[in-house]
Amino acid sequence: MRIAVAGSIATDHLMTFPGRFADQLVAEQLHTVSLSFLIDTLDIRRGGVAANISFGMGLLGLRPILVGATGADFAEYRSWLQRHNVDTESVHISETRHTARFMCTTDEDHNQIASFYTGAMAEARYIELKPIADRVGALDLVLIGADDPQAMVRHTQECRTRGYAFAADPSQQLARLEGDDIREIVDGAAYLFTNEYEAALIESKTGWDAEEILTRVGTRVTTLGSKGVRIDRKGEAPITVGCAPEERKTDPTGVGDAFRAGFLAGLSWQLDLERSAQLGCMLATLVIETVGTQEYELRPSAFLQRFEGAYGAEAAADIRAHLVK
Repeated sequence: MRIAVAGSIATDHLMTFPGRFADQLVAEQLHTVSLSFLIDTLDIRRGGVAANISFGMGLLGLRPILVGATGADFAEYRSWLQRHNVDTESVHISETRHTARFMCTTDEDHNQIASFYTGAMAEARYIELKPIADRVGALDLVLIGADDPQAMVRHTQECRTRGYAFAADPSQQLARLEGDDIREIVDGAAYLFTNEYEAALIESKTGWDAEEILTRVGTRVTTLGSKGVRIDRKGEAPITVGCAPEERKTDPTGVGDAFRAGFLAGLSWQLDLERSAQLGCMLATLVIETVGTQEYELRPSAFLQRFEGAYGAEAAADIRAHLVK
């Protein structure tokens, strides 16, 4: 499958607070919050949802097509992604803005407070998908991830117009998007990716209940944190997949992106939905064990061993040929 991954490309500034955010909040003063957290560590990492997903797919042997906008400071990042099997030829380079920045602080309970500077991402709205499809031959699936809101709507509309199958993954931008735009992004998607909170937010903002959404999307994929993932399709029993056990819990940033990378790889390998979700969960476990969203490594033999331990010999046999070549 030729999969284009559209969304943010950013630099992550990841900080750790050696306490609990909840202990610093005074219920009677939440309307005038003014807090500064003394941070123990700072890690500057490559990030952005589209780049993170593409990186994970590249590690699994695919060649995803990255679609997004960056600044002229992208050269080193581009080289990194190309070395990890990501097609970066369709990335738009801004002449005036820096690459986007994600700034996130994580407390000892793995709660997070984050901010995002848009920067060059605002120019993603000018990207047309057809020249990309012409360059690579065709697009079998376009994942539309968190990005400039106008870009997300435009990419969705173009997918409908040109008949490209698309996956809706609005994630962090749901807080910014209004109901009409969310309906535009979700309606007709082959896949809808959210976590539990985002799923409820979509229902609240669109006015569509869960059943209505299932009439409008092919497959609804909802990540459940430590409980794994649930997959819903209209008229079919839900599929639930548990998380693969982690050896340590280091940093949750990018876990959802890694799940999507593994899930999309499974689809590309023509695995069923359950196996694709298992692959996504296993890749997500590698990310939670490291600091940063693209700092993990995938060694096929060790990955297969852990995958078999989590999901069984038959599951491991289904992915072995794709990992060991």
